[in-house]
Amino acid sequence: MAARIKEFYQKKVVPALTKEFGYKNSMAVPRLVKISVNIGLGEATQNAKLMDGAVTELGQIAGQRPVITKAKKSIAAFKLREGMSIGCMVTLRGDRMYEFFDRLVNVALPRVRDFRGVSTKSFDGRGNYTLGVKDQLIFPEIDYAKVEKTKGMNISITTTAKTDAEALTLLKSMGMPFRQ
Repeated sequence: MAARIKEFYQKKVVPALTKEFGYKNSMAVPRLVKISVNIGLGEATQNAKLMDGAVTELGQIAGQRPVITKAKKSIAAFKLREGMSIGCMVTLRGDRMYEFFDRLVNVALPRVRDFRGVSTKSFDGRGNYTLGVKDQLIFPEIDYAKVEKTKGMNISITTTAKTDAEALTLLKSMGMPFRQ
């Protein structure tokens, strides 16, 4: 079964973007490539048990086992040694990516407290979008009783769009709630 948002993209978004930007080929229409979800845990240098919770929660959110990221350099001021575990990340592609995007836009973001929409200034100049989430409890997969510490995460959406304007139109037409 293909993801619901993927069908929506093919049937509604592609024709709309082709009309707006005048693409000659359907393959020239911007599309999502991957979504990377990253949890950085600097506190894991003192308390290694925090990492286990972050890995299981990110696994539940993404539906895929996360990779543990290690420190590249030692930094004495942060009491950090090279090779220490300091975070975990997941890269989603294909149907899992569309599934996650659907849940992010329609379920998780509306659950954010005092939510007025995401910023339109978080594009990188090459058509990719990054947003930060302060709390992992906005995802319905997380059991509130089992959480010992709230962890924020960075969500990066990589697209094939050449400019930020194309990427903004793509994400907006796919249902991303941008601020007015």
